[in-house]
Amino acid sequence: MHISTSCVCLPGFKMVSNNGGPSVTCEKCPENVNGVTEDGWNCIACPKGLTTEGKCKCLNNEILVERDVNGTLLKEALCIHCDGSEQSFSTSDVLGNRCIRCEQTFINVSKSCDCSEPNILTGGLCFSSSGHFPPKGVATIHYGQLGIAVTSAWFQKNLQASAAACWLYSNLTSCQALGNMCVMNMNSLSSASTDACGLFQYIYANTAGLGIVHSISFWRHYLPWIYYGDQPGLASQVLDTTQFPTGFSFKGTNKNIKLQFIAASYDVEGNFLKWQSLEGGVLQLCPDTLTRLDAAYIFGTTYQQSCTVSVSKILMSFPKPIFYDVYLEYPEDNGQQYLWAIPVLNLNLQYNEMLVNQGSNRNNWLLTRRIFLVDALSGKENDLKKQPRIIRIASKITISIHLVPNTQRGAIYPPLITIAYTDLLVQNPDTQSVTVSFSVNYEMSQSEAQIQTDIALGVLGGLAVLWSLLKTAGWKRRTGSSVIDLQTVFKFLLFYAGDLANVFFIITVGTGIYWLIFFKAQQFVSVLLPIPSQEKHFVTYIGCAFTLKALQFLHKLISQLVVDIFFIDWERPKGKVLKAVEGEGGIRSATAPVSIWRTYFIANEWNEIQTVRKINPLFQVLAVLFFLEVVGFSNLAVMDSSSSLTRSSESYIAPWSRILRFGVSSAVWLVIAMLQMVFFAVFYERFIEDKIRQFVDLCSMSNISVFLLSHNCFGYYIHGRSVHGHADTNMEEMNMNLKREAENLCSQRGLLPNTDGQTFQISISRRMRQQYDRIHETLTRKHGPTRLLDSSANTFEQSTKAYHTMNKFLGSFIDHVHKEMDYIVKDKLLLERILGMEFMEPIEKSIFYNDEGHSFSDVLYYGNEATLLIFDMLFFSIVDLASQSFVLAAILTYVQQEIFRFIRNTVGQKNLASKTLVDERFLI
Repeated sequence: MHISTSCVCLPGFKMVSNNGGPSVTCEKCPENVNGVTEDGWNCIACPKGLTTEGKCKCLNNEILVERDVNGTLLKEALCIHCDGSEQSFSTSDVLGNRCIRCEQTFINVSKSCDCSEPNILTGGLCFSSSGHFPPKGVATIHYGQLGIAVTSAWFQKNLQASAAACWLYSNLTSCQALGNMCVMNMNSLSSASTDACGLFQYIYANTAGLGIVHSISFWRHYLPWIYYGDQPGLASQVLDTTQFPTGFSFKGTNKNIKLQFIAASYDVEGNFLKWQSLEGGVLQLCPDTLTRLDAAYIFGTTYQQSCTVSVSKILMSFPKPIFYDVYLEYPEDNGQQYLWAIPVLNLNLQYNEMLVNQGSNRNNWLLTRRIFLVDALSGKENDLKKQPRIIRIASKITISIHLVPNTQRGAIYPPLITIAYTDLLVQNPDTQSVTVSFSVNYEMSQSEAQIQTDIALGVLGGLAVLWSLLKTAGWKRRTGSSVIDLQTVFKFLLFYAGDLANVFFIITVGTGIYWLIFFKAQQFVSVLLPIPSQEKHFVTYIGCAFTLKALQFLHKLISQLVVDIFFIDWERPKGKVLKAVEGEGGIRSATAPVSIWRTYFIANEWNEIQTVRKINPLFQVLAVLFFLEVVGFSNLAVMDSSSSLTRSSESYIAPWSRILRFGVSSAVWLVIAMLQMVFFAVFYERFIEDKIRQFVDLCSMSNISVFLLSHNCFGYYIHGRSVHGHADTNMEEMNMNLKREAENLCSQRGLLPNTDGQTFQISISRRMRQQYDRIHETLTRKHGPTRLLDSSANTFEQSTKAYHTMNKFLGSFIDHVHKEMDYIVKDKLLLERILGMEFMEPIEKSIFYNDEGHSFSDVLYYGNEATLLIFDMLFFSIVDLASQSFVLAAILTYVQQEIFRFIRNTVGQKNLASKTLVDERFLI
């Protein structure tokens, strides 16, 4: 594509006047001298014809000569033949074609190549002293970061000349050069300064009559577009009101899924260089492959690149700055390509000595247009050939794309380039280095999503309060107390912590999965991921969920470690045995002792099932890690539009999104956990083993019942009384009993006649609890001071006596012996089951509720799988969010599980031994 950047004369016309401005003066050559010289300033006869540009034409093996050895123009051009020898020569070698035309300003002012007083010579240009000369320019550059002011040799040489040529002649190159010097001075403006930007603004303000370019009020004819204007609120209007003309998508044509950034580049002298795409790392100082560099412009891909570059390499690569005016290319319906100017936010810009662009208030921002990457020129003092004293580097470039709210077609506001420069004092370039970064961010307003989240939190949080109040009321009923005291308030707070943790969990998981699905699956862009600063509320919610769930978990763990439990042995002595009487030397008849091994056996089985879960924790962690890291689900958590599970090692990997990372990990964790629980319930427990039901069966075969009190007046009862009368038998009798039971030749196992119900929730009366405590007190008295014990009996004998007393009391209670402490058996109402509380208070009689769901597992890990599962998942997520490592999160999660399992087993075993009088040495 050919683009014209200056005015030229038509073929057959010589140039009479050209000041580099918007127009030239041309004059037609005579008919007999119809050719134009190579420099375009003179007419000459061309014996061999003309080119299409109106210049003299020679053959391929001939050289055109237009002047003699003295520099005088020939009347007729010559074509000198080359003989094809190895020696080569130019036109100037032939006839001394060494003359160079004087700069036009000299001719305009003095009609010669001299610029003597009173004319003004500056920057290689000659200006008349009688003209309206612009103010004297200040060549000093202030480097605020270093606190150093430098008199720039480049500014001393070119600032005044560029301003004068731009002002007097509207010289395009000089105007561009002046604009470049303003950009090198960080676009800083001060009403009292006549630095580069002050001179530019002076010319801009006094050339209003020249008109504007492309209907853009900030772009004056013949001047570069440097500023958007300094009106308050203008930045907000530019960035937030006008939509970009075309939309973008994640899937579709290349023009819809890529940002087609185009830059007009200029050298420091103001010459236009070329139009160029930003692909290929034009604005990226960090080296990388083209694939990774160009990934910055794939729409929806959050891009971050950072590296450390040596100063010596920067000085070698950027001896002079290149300036860029950046545009975004887009197509119209007519097939034509158009350009949209991209505003720049220079964080180093000072307006009246204030860094107005570093605040968050857009109304104070001052937007600009032109940027550069490295300036190693303006920091040179005295001699332009020497090393610069200070260099200025674009250390941080960020392109921000903001999505239009409620769009369905990927509409965006104009992108914004934010750039920050670092001033570096050059001392030893070989050892000095600077950190540079380039990033592309996508964002959208999250205010509506935050409002919806707040509404959900308010509604669910209110429901959690009501649910916690019901739990507290149920707890008060089960403790047999009706007084609202400090303990009640504390208990309510613990219940509320658990329920509020579930609220935060539901909201965070829902939010994570929502963004995962709707961001990754969309074709035409309607949502963009929250940026890290917008994720703070989300991360806070996860932290709250984990903290509150940890409180709930510890509360349940401690509650399980202090339950009251006793094994009721229904076995009765089989006759009498002869027993030697110690000290008397005689033998007398005594009741046959009942074996304790059945009780030990049941105690060991109970000890084993204390930490049985509905899932396999190790398999859970390994499976989650496998799907995330091996299968590649973790690739869904990167901030780009790709939904692929595999990524090439050569492709760019976008940074992680904490919301997507949580959404992916939680989805994988929950799916694997649910599959495990379905497999456990449908297959494993039905065809392999159901440890909870097996324990109930084992109690029946062992003739042992389990009496559990998780609260003061509430607990569970497992009726294990053998229908065969005895369980302490030999193998033959045991097999016979099992056969009889299989053939229905004996009564059913249930507590009530002709029923199978063996498990109950029990709500006991206060009288029953008081009697239990009196007996239980003697069970635990062995831990008290020995002086309180009977001097005629040791601790073991006292405990044994208390054990038999408790066994006899509980057995007689089950057999309805104590009419003042009787009980009834009934079914729970549906509402009671839903609410998890009892409406009837056991005032005179205790109440046994039929419990087919084996809810005694609530005092075990087994009955609290939901709490354990959520706690483990939140622990995994918290570690991952902190470390950005699924592997570390998996390892620490498993370690945490094992630690708490060890605590639950160890302390639970001690509590079991203490409450049941089973020697801990027999618990293996």
